Amino acid sequence: MAIAVKVGASTALTDITKRQAILISPKKTTIKCLQGHNFRCLNAILLNISCKFAFIISSMSTPQNFTKEQFQKRILEGISDTLPVSKPYETNINHAPKRKAILNAEEKKLAIKNALRYFDPKHHPVLAKEFLEELNTYGRIYMYRFRPDYKIYARPINDYPHQSTQAAAIMHMLSNNLDHAVAQHPHELITYGGNGAVFQNWAQYLLTMQYLAIMTNEQTLVLYSGHPMGLFPSHKDAPRVVVTNGMMIPNYSKPDDWEKFNALGVTQYGQMTAGSFMYIGPQGIVHGTTITVMNAARKKFPTEQERKGKLFVTCGLGGMSGAQPKAAKIAGLVSITAEINAKAVKTRHTQGWVDEVHNDLDKLIVAVKNSQDKKEARSFAYEGNVVDLWEKLQKENVKVDIGSDQTSLHNPWAGGYYPAGLTLEQSNKMMADDPKKFKEEVQKTLVRHINAVNAHHKNGMYFFDYGNAFLLEVSRAGGDVFKNGKEGDFKYNSYVQDILGPMCFDYGFGPFRWVCTSAKPEDLDVTDRLAEQVLTEMHKAAPEEIKQQLQDNILWIKDAQQNNLVVGSQARILYADSEARIKIASAINKAIADGEISAPVVLGRDHHDVSGTDSPYRETSNIYDGSKFTADMAVQNFVGDAFRGATWVSLHNGGGVGWGEVINGGFGLVLDGSDDAERKLKQMLFWDVNNGIARRSWARNKEAQFAIKREMERTPNLKITWANEVDENLLNAIAL
Repeated sequence: MAIAVKVGASTALTDITKRQAILISPKKTTIKCLQGHNFRCLNAILLNISCKFAFIISSMSTPQNFTKEQFQKRILEGISDTLPVSKPYETNINHAPKRKAILNAEEKKLAIKNALRYFDPKHHPVLAKEFLEELNTYGRIYMYRFRPDYKIYARPINDYPHQSTQAAAIMHMLSNNLDHAVAQHPHELITYGGNGAVFQNWAQYLLTMQYLAIMTNEQTLVLYSGHPMGLFPSHKDAPRVVVTNGMMIPNYSKPDDWEKFNALGVTQYGQMTAGSFMYIGPQGIVHGTTITVMNAARKKFPTEQERKGKLFVTCGLGGMSGAQPKAAKIAGLVSITAEINAKAVKTRHTQGWVDEVHNDLDKLIVAVKNSQDKKEARSFAYEGNVVDLWEKLQKENVKVDIGSDQTSLHNPWAGGYYPAGLTLEQSNKMMADDPKKFKEEVQKTLVRHINAVNAHHKNGMYFFDYGNAFLLEVSRAGGDVFKNGKEGDFKYNSYVQDILGPMCFDYGFGPFRWVCTSAKPEDLDVTDRLAEQVLTEMHKAAPEEIKQQLQDNILWIKDAQQNNLVVGSQARILYADSEARIKIASAINKAIADGEISAPVVLGRDHHDVSGTDSPYRETSNIYDGSKFTADMAVQNFVGDAFRGATWVSLHNGGGVGWGEVINGGFGLVLDGSDDAERKLKQMLFWDVNNGIARRSWARNKEAQFAIKREMERTPNLKITWANEVDENLLNAIAL
């Protein structure tokens, strides 16, 4: 494949396959053959040619096939001393929407100055103009020119150049977050949620990969909101990487603060597992979604027979929400998931997570009723606005049994939610050109949205908030969402209040996961078998309070292969308490030591867990002692994991319900079959779960009190301050 570049009166032609560039005169006479120069170096060649202008006429930006040695060389190179050629904007890629123009002239200069500090001053004249163009066009400086030519995906661990196996495992994990099959907006380094970033720009990616490749187990890499501050001396038991994302002074943590400071290049929204390198594709959320939807169905329809043919309606087929149709099908339901982004719909349909796609509501309703009559579990996607769907179902008297929503309302003004009556393209244009009008249209749509939900609720639908700030943003839009008038409690509980909190988190069950860094499916098969054995054995002696949780996860792990859950890395997730996590991890570590698993395995979890997140409208919404607005638990968890053996730790502002609304953290722990790994997994996993149970117990949650009391009985060194009960009659008798 050739690339033609006009250079004054001459044309430069580069052949990617042969890695050479040829300068040709207008008479087609070869003047000079520049052997050995690859595509990335072409721009530097052209800069040395005396000419008035140079521009690419056509290009090929598909990732090149690199040998292992070429790939390793590029990683070790970091930011090249030679400017790579500019890359075209690929329209077939799902891109982030243009961000709000929020910087004034002086702030734009500062943003460009901040971006240029990654590069040698000799490149500043070229890059300054380019970065200004990016800032004006997209609202951010992504440094598209520096996007690697190689394909980014979770390669086998030994493909990465490294001196530290732990660092190589981290490269495997962060690469998965940027895989085109996994990431929502891969060219903008956004994994999911519309703004959940791994890095702010490609320079940060290149430097971080270089640092990870050269670091030893006596160093720690520090990342400030994607920026690699550097390698610092530490020791082998310290984390290899410490990540913080979006950690703002509280008074500067409003949505527009994110827009401004992210545009300046000094902070980022890491979501949860995006900025902590722990995203495993939609499987990461499909299990929690399955548990949620299944138990929501059980609340309304106790038997499997009753659940057959029941209709679940929701919205969102993005990085996290895309799990909904798959989960509903596993739960035995008929589902409709609305999604306005055609590319997202196509992705989920191609991956088999959606059975049928419709953009005609009349035809959709006929197909849905047909599946209901057959009592078959089937997933439908409606390519269009969710409010149109809800209102049409209401008009046609279609009974919806269960409803929810997973639009990215943590990010309502920047692509997380789209107003009715506008196309995706019209909305994106208004979002950038007239943000005030866009906000008005979004809020009008939210009011219509809740009105339709309320109408279906009156007809018997069970609705739960999925922790995406839906009810919160409806309330801010003036929608009819409060139980008593204009303030107080919402009409509908969150899924944590009704389901995951009392049924899972309070007992210590949460989204435990692992990734086989060999990238071999057969290694994942071994871990599945080990996990099933552990859970089956635990189930035999488990108290009644947790038997259902164990049984659900035994069925999940048995069916994991046939449910075709792997997208990207060879990963698995299940809900487990600390006992199960420790036993599964120990079994995996032994299998690595015995050679039954061929390479290290990374342990982790979603931040959406027992202890990892303080979020008053989601993870801690079922805590009623007034402390749900505090963030001590998540911060303590981050610190405690770090000194108990985590390979890397992360702490984030924002995630799920929005910037300034939540503090959350996570970890990664590399198992390599060693005694050190065994010691670390036992110390760290115990703390990582029981910290949250203790906090929930202190809040007087009965299920958590049961769990922490049971843990203290079998762990003598654990001593938890007990919350005594208070007589309500005594309080009522006091004159207040």
